[in-house]
Amino acid sequence: MSRTGGNTMSRAIRSLTVMFAAITLLSGCGPAANGPVTSAGGDQSSLSSADTAQTPTPVVPAVPTKAPTTNKPKPPVAGTALAAVAKLTVKGRAPKTGYTRAQFGQAWFDTDKNGCDTRNDILRRDLKSKQMQNACKVLAGTLAPDPYTGTSIRFVYGGASEVDIDHVVALSDAWQKGAATWQAGKRLALANDPLNLLAVDAAMNRSKGDGDAATWLPPNKAFRCTYVARQVAVKGKYAIWVTSAERDAMTRVLTSCPSMLLPGPGSASTLAALPAGQPAPAPAPAPAAGVIYYANCDAVRAAGAAPIHRGDPGYASRLDRDGDGIGCE
Repeated sequence: MSRTGGNTMSRAIRSLTVMFAAITLLSGCGPAANGPVTSAGGDQSSLSSADTAQTPTPVVPAVPTKAPTTNKPKPPVAGTALAAVAKLTVKGRAPKTGYTRAQFGQAWFDTDKNGCDTRNDILRRDLKSKQMQNACKVLAGTLAPDPYTGTSIRFVYGGASEVDIDHVVALSDAWQKGAATWQAGKRLALANDPLNLLAVDAAMNRSKGDGDAATWLPPNKAFRCTYVARQVAVKGKYAIWVTSAERDAMTRVLTSCPSMLLPGPGSASTLAALPAGQPAPAPAPAPAAGVIYYANCDAVRAAGAAPIHRGDPGYASRLDRDGDGIGCE
């Protein structure tokens, strides 16, 4: 045989040998691949699944939720000044047209017939360390403390005017809230009722003017509850109405002292006898329809009318200090 033929034969034998080995290998792997496969991991997975399926899921009871509660303010206690505010009539401020001090009768008239004028009655009541000329007339004393400032003020008759007798509810304020239609005897009673009178610092009295609780309160904050409670008592006694802003201011102050009792009405009548021979003041002229009056810029702001322009209802030059036609800027 030639060398070429021998090489060909050798290659053929080797190829057959490789093919036979491959077939044998494949035959040996087949049964193992197709047979069942078991493992420890497989058994644990099966057990774990079974256990999971057999163990019931614990049920957590629902916690009942409470409906949100709203803390409503407690109603004011009967007999307190705060409770009395709700009983006052609420209306808008009427015009000041026709108001004069004379509409409230003779100043400091002896309405209680004790032989002393009302001014000296109040000085005797409110001053300390008094020096008297007689049973009525106060010559000197000390206002200690002044309720509006909390300071002490010396009073000397005939000296510098440092102590005034203030109408807690200003007469002009009362005029614009009902008193314009009263009979003269009722106005005289209000002007001289001790419930409505306090000895105070003169400068504070004049800065107050005819302001109400919405536009003026004493600088002495410790006295504000007492002051407003007294206004409520006077307005309730004489059926003087309040504006909505005034009512809100009264409520705001008295909410800070809800147990403050309403002062008693006192013994003074709401209808005083006129001085003998004194004619009743002429009735006030009827105000023009639509007239609006503001006592000061605080009142303008309380009414929501600030700034107020020349030509607007209620505009007055006293509200426009720089004269530019725009008041209460």
